[in-house]
Amino acid sequence: MAESTDRLPRSFYERPTLLVARELIGRLLVRVHQGRRLSGMIVEAEAYIGGGDSACHASRGRTRRNAVMFGAPGHAYVYFTYGIHWMLNVVTEREDFPAAVLIRALEPVEGVEAMRERRRGRQDRELTSGPAKLCAALSIDRALNGADVVEGEELFLESYRNFSPAQLERGVRVGIDYARPRDRKAPWRFWLRGSPWVSR
Repeated sequence: MAESTDRLPRSFYERPTLLVARELIGRLLVRVHQGRRLSGMIVEAEAYIGGGDSACHASRGRTRRNAVMFGAPGHAYVYFTYGIHWMLNVVTEREDFPAAVLIRALEPVEGVEAMRERRRGRQDRELTSGPAKLCAALSIDRALNGADVVEGEELFLESYRNFSPAQLERGVRVGIDYARPRDRKAPWRFWLRGSPWVSR
């Protein structure tokens, strides 16, 4: 399977969020930390789309926490949850329309030793098999909230691999019990079939 390291352009993120979420599967998330590349292939992602989506942080309007979602596409929205975890999203669609894709899981590619140090005591399949896990493994935190993933040098995405629709799965999002039934049932999560790094 061909691999490419072309950085994803702004136009990739300016499209409908569900399309972006699906096409993020197989892309390479790159974190440059202390001069070293840490990266993983995205194997799971889920979409959050606008104020009408009760699972989306923007459903109650703009706040200091979610302001990045209302900005230009192609930026990182990093937030803190449960008082202990960081989560990484990439902003999609158009400015003033709050939508983003949560990066849920990666297959480690570069810098695995550094990830093992940060996730000490974990088996390799547990290094990046969840949204909080991947942020810990790649040292992603509030400092990267608002980072430009198109033009920035610390966090960005590359094209890497393409998978056919038959290689992907689609289902409901995880951990959104607070949302309306309609939104809980929306099949807005995508993942690579058979990947051991998909979150449990």
